[in-house]
Amino acid sequence: MFQPETKTARLEARLPESVLGLLRQAADLQGRSLSDFVVCSAREAAERAIADHDVLRLSLADQKQFAAQLAKPKKPTAAMKRAAKRHSDLIEPS
Repeated sequence: MFQPETKTARLEARLPESVLGLLRQAADLQGRSLSDFVVCSAREAAERAIADHDVLRLSLADQKQFAAQLAKPKKPTAAMKRAAKRHSDLIEPS
């Protein structure tokens, strides 16, 4: 079950009066306090930014090409073999 956080922290920000006016208007339209609106909006934006960073999105053509490469991989080149050995030496030393 979701438990609301009990500890809080303070965040101060300087912003143009026009932006403050937009935030107040949006909060009023949703029937929320300015603080609640800003906190919820900032959290949603942060979660979206993190998800956008963590998720790789490919076009349909790129998805098909990726799947085709996975289904029929090419043999490793000499450079790929050297890179794999270097990785192994650095990450998994004997």
